[in-house]
Amino acid sequence: MVNADLFSGDNINDNKTGLVSKILTFSCVDGPGNRLVIFLQGCNYDCITCHNPHTINHCDHCGNCVEPCPTGALTFDDSPNKKVIWNEALCTQCDKCIDVCPSKSNPKITTYTVGKLIEFTKKHAPFLSGVTISGGEATLQLPFIIEYFKAIKSEKSLGHLTCFIDSNGSLSEQGWNKVLPYLDGTMIDLKAWQNDTHLWLVGRENHRVLQSINLLAKHEKLHEVRLLYIPNKTDLLCEIDAISEYLKTLSENITIRLNAFQHHGVIGEALVWDKCSKAQMEEFEAKLVTRLGRSVITPSIYT
Repeated sequence: MVNADLFSGDNINDNKTGLVSKILTFSCVDGPGNRLVIFLQGCNYDCITCHNPHTINHCDHCGNCVEPCPTGALTFDDSPNKKVIWNEALCTQCDKCIDVCPSKSNPKITTYTVGKLIEFTKKHAPFLSGVTISGGEATLQLPFIIEYFKAIKSEKSLGHLTCFIDSNGSLSEQGWNKVLPYLDGTMIDLKAWQNDTHLWLVGRENHRVLQSINLLAKHEKLHEVRLLYIPNKTDLLCEIDAISEYLKTLSENITIRLNAFQHHGVIGEALVWDKCSKAQMEEFEAKLVTRLGRSVITPSIYT
């Protein structure tokens, strides 16, 4: 827990802005307790199995979403470059624009200043245990996150909130060191054990992910490591001995969560991959628990 007394003061740096895809005012699955979850737009991974592919890229204003919008919430502005404008008041959140977008993006992005997000946070704070910044990949907007967390720590009315980041683990050590003073915990995805498998699944190597897990664990800022089990695709089962030995080096206070690959939100080739059944997950869980010598968390719902 970060000591809020270290961050006294009323000044909020509103020079930093964040591109927000969505905000959940209440979640009990994105960190401990009841949490406000802010999903930032943009990701440096291109996961085949991504269930939020519309958060990967930034809108290029191609306009493919304008005509299909059933309520006229999307229009072109009068600029020479014809940028797409979203009218939130007319939007029914039907997500037709997301369905037709060829660029894995979303025109329904809101720009928040730190001050604006703090005021939003204050409205919901009495019902919350903390805030979680997610994505996309949250840490691509690290300066905004730092200023937001700083502001939370400096506000007495928000002193009870913990500040978490949900990340793919690609941030550099230098980046983590910048946010560590204002950070209470993280959730990190370890998508594959073998580097080649990780490179194939997400488009990037996993060395940085392992470095992030080790660094955050060292500073007691690692809340959860998540493993995604994809039948006949992931290497988690065939590499279970090596993975188990690695996870055993982490404190037992760190949660190990197993996620089952499902088709919800997925686009492209992964839609024809086998979903992970409850029986398959239970087999993986049993083998992992035997090797780890402690329990892990498994999904409660399979679609």
